[in-house]
Amino acid sequence: MANIPVTTWSLEQTDLTDLLPATAPEGDVRIVRSEFPSPEFSRFLYASVGGDIRWIDRLHWTYAQWQEYLMRPGVETWVAYDRGTPAGYAELEPQDDGIVEIVYFGLLPAFRGRRIGGRLLSFGAARAWDLAERWPGLPQTKRVWLHTCSLDGEHAMDNYQRRGFKLFDTKVELQAEVSAPGPWPGAFPA
Repeated sequence: MANIPVTTWSLEQTDLTDLLPATAPEGDVRIVRSEFPSPEFSRFLYASVGGDIRWIDRLHWTYAQWQEYLMRPGVETWVAYDRGTPAGYAELEPQDDGIVEIVYFGLLPAFRGRRIGGRLLSFGAARAWDLAERWPGLPQTKRVWLHTCSLDGEHAMDNYQRRGFKLFDTKVELQAEVSAPGPWPGAFPA
């Protein structure tokens, strides 16, 4: 298996005023918190959104690992629905000292390019900033950050920057080239 260079960019917002709103997408798009921790649903989102862009780090997780992670105080999953169908998600994870990471963010392939991503990212970042309001005991958010890489969608970096995220770190590492697992063999796009 060949190694390929992968660039990872880390971006941040250090104040709520950094957050820039996105234009609302057309149609009936709603963003709702998945309040009941569901390993099955979270794994579905992870595999369906990340399957064609080589998200593989959680594919080996057991049900118990998913459950343990999702039960951590402050971990939240916000799901965008287009006419009742899951279109994408943003997963928030609180870290030490008032830092919140948008650990995973993205859209299922069929929903990309329809302005849903900008709206979902704006909404997810806003929920990262007010996370402590929903989770007594967590410190007030002081910083929201995320990372993207050269394997992600072609519009990812532009979307992050349009929402007010600023680049703070860049790394290039060799990674083993893996095929995109997709949510199942032969899934969209064919």
